[in-house]
Amino acid sequence: MTSPEHLVPPSVSATARPSAPISFAFGRRFFLALVVGLVWAGPAWWNRGYLWGMAAWDVIVLAAWAWDLMRLPRPEALEVSRIWQNPVALASESRVTLELRNHGASAVFATLRDGVPLSLRGEAPVVEISAGADGAGRASYKLVAGERGDARIGELYLRYHSAWQLAERWAVAPLPQTIRVYPNLEDAKRSTLYLIRSRQTVMEKRVKHLRGRGREFESLREYRQGDEYRDICWTATARRAKPITKIYQIERSQTVWLVLDAGRLLRARSGELSKLDYAAGAALTLAHVALYSGDSVGLLAYGRKLRQRVPPGRGPQQVRALLEALAQVQGEPVEANHLLAAEALLTLQKQRSLIVWLSDLAETATTPEVVESASRMTRRHLVFLAVIGQPEMRQLLAKEPKDAREMYRYAAAQEIVQRRDLLLRGLRQQGALALEIEPLHLSTTLVNQYLEAKERSLL
Repeated sequence: MTSPEHLVPPSVSATARPSAPISFAFGRRFFLALVVGLVWAGPAWWNRGYLWGMAAWDVIVLAAWAWDLMRLPRPEALEVSRIWQNPVALASESRVTLELRNHGASAVFATLRDGVPLSLRGEAPVVEISAGADGAGRASYKLVAGERGDARIGELYLRYHSAWQLAERWAVAPLPQTIRVYPNLEDAKRSTLYLIRSRQTVMEKRVKHLRGRGREFESLREYRQGDEYRDICWTATARRAKPITKIYQIERSQTVWLVLDAGRLLRARSGELSKLDYAAGAALTLAHVALYSGDSVGLLAYGRKLRQRVPPGRGPQQVRALLEALAQVQGEPVEANHLLAAEALLTLQKQRSLIVWLSDLAETATTPEVVESASRMTRRHLVFLAVIGQPEMRQLLAKEPKDAREMYRYAAAQEIVQRRDLLLRGLRQQGALALEIEPLHLSTTLVNQYLEAKERSLL
C-alpha cells in the first residue's frame, strides 16, 4: 500500500506584498481614541476654547497612528507558508497549518484568510496568528473535500497590526497551489484490513487444505484415500513406486481489471456523494485486496471516450498509479460509450481475467448497452457487473401505498426493479456475476465476491 506521506501536497512559501497601492488603514483603537476625544465637546457648549483641546487630542491620536504605522513591518518583511499535514481525500478531514514568519523589528498580530475553493470548505478559512519580532507563529484549520480531482487554492490575504492596534496594514501572499483530492483513503484502508483479516486469511488457510481448490501447483504428497485420480502425478509415482498426489492452491498471478463508468448515470447522488465517488472508493478497496492477494490490477475509466487507463501491474507503484487515476475520474453529463470500453478491454486483455465493471442501468425499452457489452465479454473473461442501485426504489417498495399517487409511484418502482432483476438474471445465466448493490455496501460486496471467485477458482 502506498505510504500516505507520498500523497501529502507539498508545502509552499511566499513573501507578502502590498495588496493595493494604498495598503494601510486605521485600526480599531484609533476610532476608539477619537470617540474618547469627544468628551471635550461637552464643555465646549459653554466655552468654545475647549474645541481647541479636542482638536489637539485628534492631532495627538493621528500622530500616534502615524507612529504605530511606521513601526509596523512592511509586507515584504513577512513570509507566509502553507503546510499540509496529511493527504486530501474525499469526505475525509484534512489539516492545514499556516505559518507566519516575521522578519521585522516589532511584533505583529495578523488575521489570515486563505483562498480555499468551496469544493474543499464551505467558507474561506480565517485564522489569527501572532509573531514576535524576528519570530514566527502558526495556526491550523480543517478541510473536508466534497469532490475528487484537482482543486486550485488561490492567494492568501493578511491584515496585521501591532499591540497598540492604532494602525493596520493589508498584504497578500502569492500562494497559488493545485492539489489533488483522492478517494477516501481511510475508508479503503479500514475496509481492506477488516476484510483481509476477517475473511481472506481464513479462506486461504482453509483452501490450502482442501483438495481440488485452485489450479496453481503447490506441492506433492503421498496419495490418501479420497484423493481424486486426476490429481495423481504419474511421473512422480513411477519414480517413487507409490502413488503421489498433486496439491493445488488458489492462483496468485491472475489479472483483475477495474472498469468505471463515468457517464451521466453515475453522477446521481446518494447522500452527500455521487455514485461515481462510491465506485471510485470501492475500486480502490478492491485494488488493495487484489494486490495483497498477489494479482495484477488494471484500471479503465470511460465516458464517451476512454478517460483513464492504467495497465495491470503489482506493487506500491501500481497503487499510486491507481490512486492518481481514480482521483481524476470525473462524471460526464452524457451517456457513456460501453461498447467502446468493451472493445478496448478485448484488445488490451487477451488472456482470461476478472473484469469488475461498475456501472448503472439506463431505463430504456431496449436492453441497456452495458448489459450487451458485458454479455459480449463473458466468452473470454469472467465478468462481474456491479450495478450501483437506488436505495430509494427498494424503500418505496417496502411501504404500503396509501393513496392513488403513492400507488402509481409504487407500480413504477416495482416495474423498474423487476426489469433490473430480469436483466441481471439473464446475464448470470450467461456465466457472468451480476448484482445490484447499494452504494454504502459496494466496497464490502465487491471484495467478498472477488474472494469467493478466487476460492471457487472461477478464473
